[in-house]
Amino acid sequence: TKTTLNTSKNMRIFLFVGHSCLQSTERVVAARLPYRVKLSAEKRYAWCACGHSKKQPFCDGAHKVKAPSISPLRFSPDKTKTAMLCACKETKNVPYCDGSHFKEVQKSQLMPPKIP
Repeated sequence: TKTTLNTSKNMRIFLFVGHSCLQSTERVVAARLPYRVKLSAEKRYAWCACGHSKKQPFCDGAHKVKAPSISPLRFSPDKTKTAMLCACKETKNVPYCDGSHFKEVQKSQLMPPKIP
C-alpha cells in the first residue's frame, strides 16, 4: 500500500511497506555558472528545467522520477551559435542565461548555514 504525506507545498513523501522515497516537485540548481554550448541551427534540443539531469544543460529524463511535474524545454535555434544556457534554473529567458545566478549566489552568501 502507498500513503502520501504532504510535508509542505514543495515536497511529498511516499511511504511504502518497509521503506520510503522522497520526491522533489521543485527544480534544483545544477550549477552556479551557465553552460557555454555550441548550438546547431534547426537541431532540436531539450533543455533540462528541473536540474536533476546528469547531462546538463540538456535533459536525460531524470525529471520523470525526481521531479515529474517539471518538463524540459524543447527548442531549436534559428542559427548556429555559441550560447550560454542557464544552469541555476532561475532565468526569465529560458533556456538562456540572464544573470539570475548572480542573485542566487549573493542570496546564498547572505543566508546563514543550515543546522540540522
